[in-house]
Amino acid sequence: MGLAGLRNWLGRGRPAPRAPAPLFSVADLPGMAADEPPPSPAGRSLWTPARVSLAEELWGEGYLNPGGAAELVRLAVPLGLSAASSLLVLGAEAGGPAQTLASELGVWVAAHEADPDLAEIAARRIQRAGTALAKRATVAPWNPDAPAFRRRYFHHAMAMESLRDAVAEPVLSAIAAALKPHGQLVLVETVASAPLNPADPAVAAWCRLEGRAPLLPSDDAITRVLGRLGFEVRVVEDMSARHMKLAVLGWKRLVRSLAADRPGPARAAAVVAEAELWMRRIRLMHEGRIRLLRWHAILTAGG
Repeated sequence: MGLAGLRNWLGRGRPAPRAPAPLFSVADLPGMAADEPPPSPAGRSLWTPARVSLAEELWGEGYLNPGGAAELVRLAVPLGLSAASSLLVLGAEAGGPAQTLASELGVWVAAHEADPDLAEIAARRIQRAGTALAKRATVAPWNPDAPAFRRRYFHHAMAMESLRDAVAEPVLSAIAAALKPHGQLVLVETVASAPLNPADPAVAAWCRLEGRAPLLPSDDAITRVLGRLGFEVRVVEDMSARHMKLAVLGWKRLVRSLAADRPGPARAAAVVAEAELWMRRIRLMHEGRIRLLRWHAILTAGG
């Protein structure tokens, strides 16, 4: 089912333009027409309660990105976390990461979220999870324009899309300052090897839907900054194919659930808007214009 078909099926009822060939051979993935005008999030919160609820249906309770808890644990396992470890997390999402890391891996988690609405949602989720978890995991807001964390306190760090609309060096410098010597960092970031053209309709539409600027860092620039800050980069992994696959799987599950329980008009509009966002992102990633990368780096004694 393409996005145009999904829109009509959900009851919006206007004729839809013909969709291009699908990026993936998945018949029920919401596709999109190249000339489909996206709605703009301007003037409203990026993360309304309705959108958070939809994201959790796609990716799991407390999560806003493909793979949910299983993908987060996969990323965290190489750090060798335990009950004796303290972990700085940038990207609390809706509370899922802090809850999963503390409950499943036993680590002490200080999670931070740049979006104030999400920070509030995540903090409430941790408090509702019970006293034991609330002692082991905390959530607080942070400002990417003025990043500051407890100095030389954390054994390790995970930063998930922490450079979005931020200058890389101050953020990574603040993370380095928060780590103990030989602390490890897992960094996951959307990058662009070549500068994105903000006048390109595909780029402009994606940025408008995600509420972000088109100024993505390059992988080489991030690696250089890490080196200057005293990190030894051990791994740089291109996660793009995996990310797209997980996104497709999440949407397939949601489309199946919609077939069994057709949503009302407001929810239908939210589903279509989110489908547009993800197909814009997947299309740019499929074309190689943006990529999702993972760095695993170790802070040297002199870092």
